[in-house]
Amino acid sequence: MTVKAVAVLLALLGTPSIGHGQDVEGSKDHPMFSRMPGYQITEYEAQDFSAYEFRTEPEKRVEGRYWQISYEIKEGAKKAGPIQIGRNYTDLIVKRGGQKLSEDLDAGGGSTVARLPVAAGKNLWLEIEVSNDGEVYELTVVEEAGLKQEVEFTAAELSNQLATAGGVSLHGILFDTGRATIKPESAATLETVAEVLKQDPALKLEIRGHTDNVGTPDANLKLSQDRAAAVKAHLVQTGGVAADRLSTAGFGDTKPVADNTTEQGRAQNRRVELAKK
Repeated sequence: MTVKAVAVLLALLGTPSIGHGQDVEGSKDHPMFSRMPGYQITEYEAQDFSAYEFRTEPEKRVEGRYWQISYEIKEGAKKAGPIQIGRNYTDLIVKRGGQKLSEDLDAGGGSTVARLPVAAGKNLWLEIEVSNDGEVYELTVVEEAGLKQEVEFTAAELSNQLATAGGVSLHGILFDTGRATIKPESAATLETVAEVLKQDPALKLEIRGHTDNVGTPDANLKLSQDRAAAVKAHLVQTGGVAADRLSTAGFGDTKPVADNTTEQGRAQNRRVELAKK
């Protein structure tokens, strides 16, 4: 089959192809890392939330924003060696205050892992895997982050939880970091709470705020109290709920429901609870 015939067949099948020296369609470098000179992107995947087992000892599972980008040397370009590729990335992280966690590289290939603090209690993890004597390498990057809660109880299920369990934890009420300002994406959850209260005029609730353990205990206690008060104010002012049906309490970081040493755990601990009075 001629080259022209192959190209026509690929077009008919809808199979993506990489042009000479071109990146695969829809791909780009990670925002923090450029590529080695003379390489092109052959595979690209980015997800808002995923997980990866990094090759440390023992292996470390990290959850958050995820990228996996594969590079291949362009035709006629000068190939870099595996150690050269790996250390270009890990040395950059070390220079910025991070740490190289493992390195298993030789002339044929291998892998190396590094970690960089990027925010309070959060890290960026990077793994570089090199193969074919440096002809191909792959970056896997995860920025630690908790899962954004996008699904919450319906009004019927929320009523059922309050009736049977006497309380419920809500993770769909979100706040600006370190503040009691409710984020706009919390509107749907707050509307559901207001709907439950309107459907049952006799229902009274205590709104309880909880934080993770980032910050001092005193600051976390006040923050949890302020956040509970902000939820009450929203339900009264926007939801039309009578103020005397709602009370508030804050517990700071004293009642964790998950491990505060991970971002996922801290995200679970940052919550608003409703308790039936």
